[in-house]
Amino acid sequence: MIDHDFRVVGQAEKGETAVSLAKEFVPDVVLMDLVMPGINGVEAIREVKKVSPRSQVIVLTSYHEDKYIFPALRAGAISYVLKDIEPEQLIKTVKRAVNGETVMDSQIATRVVQEIRDTKQSSSNPFSELSERELEVLKLIANGLTNAEIAEQLFISEKTVKGHVSNILSKLHMLDRTKAAVFAWKQGFMQSEE
Repeated sequence: MIDHDFRVVGQAEKGETAVSLAKEFVPDVVLMDLVMPGINGVEAIREVKKVSPRSQVIVLTSYHEDKYIFPALRAGAISYVLKDIEPEQLIKTVKRAVNGETVMDSQIATRVVQEIRDTKQSSSNPFSELSERELEVLKLIANGLTNAEIAEQLFISEKTVKGHVSNILSKLHMLDRTKAAVFAWKQGFMQSEE
């Protein structure tokens, strides 16, 4: 299908070539695949946005996994559509990109919405990933108890306590138990659990 509103100014087989062409022609829209020889599509998107910030990048790919979607959007893609898109829809997507509007395949949009919801839920309660037992252990850590004292109070082995502490630090992205204790107090966890 030909649309006379468009003029193709370049075509690239490799990511590096796409970046060079974007720098040379500063196109309104770049259609970018994610898997190609040389630098990958995500890196190419990032570089295109550096050399031609006004160019809108549309990902046109057959990949719909999270490991492709989110890095591409973070790199600067305005739209993400799959290669089975109808030609008329692709033309509309390009026209919308020129106007700064986002278009996403419904499958991709569903994943993006899920991710936003998951992020919102976990950010509203930073302790949501902790199990009930890990919450108990964190409370005792925040109250200044040692692993041995926690083990005694909860009637579990010290080795089990160490496992819980390790899980807590990992889930909260903390380096040590002191930081976890301070974080628990700062987040109001101790008051809410009293």
